[in-house]
Amino acid sequence: MMRNSVKYLALGLSAFVIGMSVNNYAISNVPSKIAVVDVQKVVASSAQVKTLKADREAKVKDLANFINTARTEVAKEKNADKKKALEAKYNKELNAKRNAINKDYAKKLANVDKSISAVIAQKAKAANYDIVLAKGVVLYGGTDITAEITKSVK
Repeated sequence: MMRNSVKYLALGLSAFVIGMSVNNYAISNVPSKIAVVDVQKVVASSAQVKTLKADREAKVKDLANFINTARTEVAKEKNADKKKALEAKYNKELNAKRNAINKDYAKKLANVDKSISAVIAQKAKAANYDIVLAKGVVLYGGTDITAEITKSVK
């Protein structure tokens, strides 16, 4: 009976020591420097994003002009078969142009996102931050490096 008690005591003591070691290890590896960035603010102030939006708006305006021209051409056509063929032709062109605009915009937006992420990573490494979080997900704490990132993002 005494042997079983010693075994259980040794087992309990071992579990306690292992638990304390794991706890100390976890506490010692908590990051000490955390930064926050207001990504929306950085994106809104980015010259790249402003140029990208202006370019997209110009392309959408050109698309609207194309639609108006197509409607006028279709309205002028009196022959029903030719009218249907013209509508199909313009719809096909419209879809191709719309898809090209969306694909180009998505590609350029992804490049801007990579660029902003690279600037954030570079600044974080230079300042020895262990973690950088979006400002919107942090309730309290962290050093706000938004202004520094905004200056560096073109």
